[in-house]
Amino acid sequence: MAPAPASQGWQLCQTLKGDATAQLACFQQWADSQSRANTPEPSLSTAPANPATGQPATQVLLLPALNTESPDGKPIGCKNNQYSGLSKFWELQRGTDCDTFALRGYRPISLSLVTSDGVNVQPSSPSPGHTATTTLAYKRAETKIQLSVRTKLAKGMFKSGSNPDDDLDSLWFGYTQQSYWQFFSTGLSRPFRVTDHEPEVIYIYPHQIPLAGGWNYRLSGLGLVHQSNGQALPLSRSWNRVYLMGAAEKILGPNSSLTLQGRVWQRLREPSGDDDNPDIQDYVGRTDLTGNWQISQASTIGVTLRHSLRHDARGSVRLDWLLAPASSPNYTGLRYHLQLFSGYGDSLLDYNRKRTVLSLGLSLVDW
Repeated sequence: MAPAPASQGWQLCQTLKGDATAQLACFQQWADSQSRANTPEPSLSTAPANPATGQPATQVLLLPALNTESPDGKPIGCKNNQYSGLSKFWELQRGTDCDTFALRGYRPISLSLVTSDGVNVQPSSPSPGHTATTTLAYKRAETKIQLSVRTKLAKGMFKSGSNPDDDLDSLWFGYTQQSYWQFFSTGLSRPFRVTDHEPEVIYIYPHQIPLAGGWNYRLSGLGLVHQSNGQALPLSRSWNRVYLMGAAEKILGPNSSLTLQGRVWQRLREPSGDDDNPDIQDYVGRTDLTGNWQISQASTIGVTLRHSLRHDARGSVRLDWLLAPASSPNYTGLRYHLQLFSGYGDSLLDYNRKRTVLSLGLSLVDW
């Protein structure tokens, strides 16, 4: 039997009802012709003959390009371990570039159980009409939720190059939201005691400046940040500030490093009648310094100090320990997170109340 022409298709095979074997073969031939028609042929190239042996040229199948993405779907630059932690986090070099408008983690995304030495049941501020007139029976035990993301808006504006190790400046937008949830206050219908919103714009200019002791100054930054709790009077709290930032790092090993990041900021003035918290810098501070010790790929210890730069020396100290679960691969970014905070400004509503807070939970970092 002649093969079924592709132009006639399965209709020709229908005419062979009297011979089941021939009809089956006809359908198979037609199906094969359809598969060949819809599948592009592999790309072939001819390798030159070997002049030493005189062997003829052979055809070589050209394979597609290797996948340039990591298993989680992000471009490999975000997680390219040949670069340092700061370079990957802020995409300081072309080899760590993950392009613009990709969603990345910023501060840890956390869910924690919290206990403290006290809860601010009657928040106050020196601004008229900004002191609560009643108290609420909040519990010291509560839940803290933090969400934090960022995206790169632009890159290579003033500094760029074609080599993977060339520096690349960038402009970022970040957003952080922190909530204290009175989950155990059943008599109050488990309210969210406070939620702070913090959008910011950050410009990052990379450096590679060797310092003493094996340190390397890696970046300077300029940021504009707004922080508010979105509440009505008398609980409304908000402020705007501009800050300068610098960061350096020291590589200790393949998965171990030290980083230092400092910021100093100036609050943007507001009309006195619109200022919810005129003395906030005297409590929360005017500068901070963060140090991190990445002990291994799975363990990190950090400390953040804030200071008011005034004689009364208000501010805060925060200690963080993040540890990957033994059953979870390190690259997932999942961490047990233990945090101890003592000082002012744990939340905007508590900006002028000293508080010691211990929290334990889970955080997602470096995603």
